[in-house]
Amino acid sequence: MASGEDSKPERISEAEHAVMEVLWDRSPLTAAEVCDAVCEQRDWSMPTVKTLLSRLVAKNAVATEPDGRRFLYTPVLQKADYIGTESRRLVDRLFGGRAAPLFAHLAEREALTEKDIDEMEALLRELRK
Repeated sequence: MASGEDSKPERISEAEHAVMEVLWDRSPLTAAEVCDAVCEQRDWSMPTVKTLLSRLVAKNAVATEPDGRRFLYTPVLQKADYIGTESRRLVDRLFGGRAAPLFAHLAEREALTEKDIDEMEALLRELRK
C-alpha cells in the first residue's frame, strides 16, 4: 500500500490466500508453477488458478512480469502486512477492537498451550520495557 493511503487493502478470499501462500513461499512463479503447487490438493484446474491470479493482480496483491509468452507472478502484498491487517480485522470484528478478550476467549477454550502462554508473557514483559 502506498504511503498516505488510508483505505484498507481489498479483502483476499480463502482461495486467493492459498495462491498467495505459494507465492510468499517462492516467487516469481508462472501460473503453471502455482498450479503445480495447489491444483491437485485443492482439486483446481489451470483456469481456476489463472482466475485467482487475475483477481490478485486486480487487487494489487500480486504483480506480473512478461517472460516470453508467459507471465511471472510476484507478491506485492507482504505476508506480514497481510497477517497484520487480517489480525486487526478479526479483533475489531469479534472483540470490539480489544485484544484482551481474544486472549481470554482462547484461555477459556483451553486453546493456549503452556508454550503459548510463556511466549505471551515474554512478549508482554518486552512491551513493558
